[in-house]
Amino acid sequence: MDSSKESLAINGNSGAKKIGAGILLSRLAGLLRESLLRSALGLGPAADAFTAALRIPNLLQNLLGEGSLSSSFIPVYSKLLSEGKEKEAANTAGAVASLLIVFTGVLTLLGIFFAKPIAKILTPGFTSEKLDLTAELVKITTAGIGLLVLAAWCLGVLNSHRKFFLSYVAPVVWNAAQIMILFIAINENWNPTKTAKAAAWGLLIGGIAQLLFQFSGVVKLRTKIRFSFSWKNVHVRDILKRFTPAILGRGVIQISGYLDLVLASLLVTGAVAALMSAQVLYILPISLFAMSIAAAELPEMSRNLERENLHNRLDRGIKQTSFLMLLTSVIYVSLGDQIIGIIFQWGSFDRDDTIVVAATLAAYSLGIPAVGASRIYQSVLYANGDTKTPAFSATLRVLVSLIIGLLLMFTFDRFFISDAALEKEPGGIISNWGPLGESIRSLPENPHLGAAGLALASAVAAWLEMFYLAKKTSRKFALDSSPYSPMIKLLPATISALIVAVTGRWLLSDNNELINCLVCIPAATISYIAISSRNGIEESLSITETVKRKFQSFK
Repeated sequence: MDSSKESLAINGNSGAKKIGAGILLSRLAGLLRESLLRSALGLGPAADAFTAALRIPNLLQNLLGEGSLSSSFIPVYSKLLSEGKEKEAANTAGAVASLLIVFTGVLTLLGIFFAKPIAKILTPGFTSEKLDLTAELVKITTAGIGLLVLAAWCLGVLNSHRKFFLSYVAPVVWNAAQIMILFIAINENWNPTKTAKAAAWGLLIGGIAQLLFQFSGVVKLRTKIRFSFSWKNVHVRDILKRFTPAILGRGVIQISGYLDLVLASLLVTGAVAALMSAQVLYILPISLFAMSIAAAELPEMSRNLERENLHNRLDRGIKQTSFLMLLTSVIYVSLGDQIIGIIFQWGSFDRDDTIVVAATLAAYSLGIPAVGASRIYQSVLYANGDTKTPAFSATLRVLVSLIIGLLLMFTFDRFFISDAALEKEPGGIISNWGPLGESIRSLPENPHLGAAGLALASAVAAWLEMFYLAKKTSRKFALDSSPYSPMIKLLPATISALIVAVTGRWLLSDNNELINCLVCIPAATISYIAISSRNGIEESLSITETVKRKFQSFK
């Protein structure tokens, strides 16, 4: 390996590992929070209301924060640092922070004062008490918007200085505040409404703690950041120029999330919460693997825009994410209900709830490999100042997801419902299509799978987005790294792992979920690594070589 490639591998792997470690801890904390939340609320009305209210801070955090800010701020700030212009970098960072404070402050006040109309727009399918509770929760959760966006600014500064771990482990603090409150709620046997309100306050308190935690890391950098409103700063203008299409791209994605919420509110009670529970597990590998690799590569790509460097990093990133994402998809599809049973199936969360969430997770999982590859392509585009292409691809993804989701969701929602019940409540726009009647939607006696229909639509759209980004990146930068070749080479290993997982589950059908997972997941993983090693996959060969060295050292 030549010195440039060796440096590339060291910087990329080191950053990705630190980001991955931070994300792993934060996602595990998130899983614990979600498990406690499902135990306290199940998939009932209060769970739907809390999930809907949570969309507000999530929407604006993603819209103004990590995605848009990282793609526009980090490339400019990192380049200034690499050129030794520390003072200009500090002034730029301070100006961006000041503008964010003002903008998010205004949005926060609007969210609090117009909570009821916002709740009606978000959840047109909610009625009476559920809608009122959603509005009340929106007032609390909206207050934390500015905190989360400024935390994303801290992440951008820390990442540019290659301080990855602190910024990505910070959400542990945010989750911890909610976990403490949920523990109290469960022990004191609070009713679902009281628990949902308490969890919302925990979200706000956690946001304050997370921001302080990350800002302490920024202070330790001693960058002498000065807060100002330097509109004339050429670097701030550059960031704003990149930020506008980036925010439009993120806006489209958030509109997709909003539309999912709107559509899910028209499904049976619990569909909104089921989507959120499935997304917690769905996002885990994306954050842990794809985001950690893409986030570590973005500052490095921004520092060196030479074609060879971009090609090497793109090729390496796609191979790594494909290797990890395909294995994750196999595990979620074959053993998703077992995993969900272990994490969520206690308290108010029963087996029917597990089936709904598992089906939704399996549908989402079909698109995980495509999402992983897309993240790497986006980093290449962002590093080169192109935020328009990802914005257009996101728009395309949302439109496809919406169309397919509308075609599938109501049909899936009718599964497990008797014909007699449907005759009494034919519901909907066209006979067997459209929302179920309120009497069936409000009191579901069996699992309904409308949420899985929305998730399946999302998976199809994710593949289309990946194909588009791959084609545009190849044409624009003459980079011939393809997502297809690594995935095709991994196909035999993927099929092998799926067969092993399904066979193991069948043989262990009389055992509980924990035993099934402890046996089947390692068996599928070993099969995956063994077959892919024989096919010359670098990631597998690296793992097997490491295992051999460890084994020999014990002799």
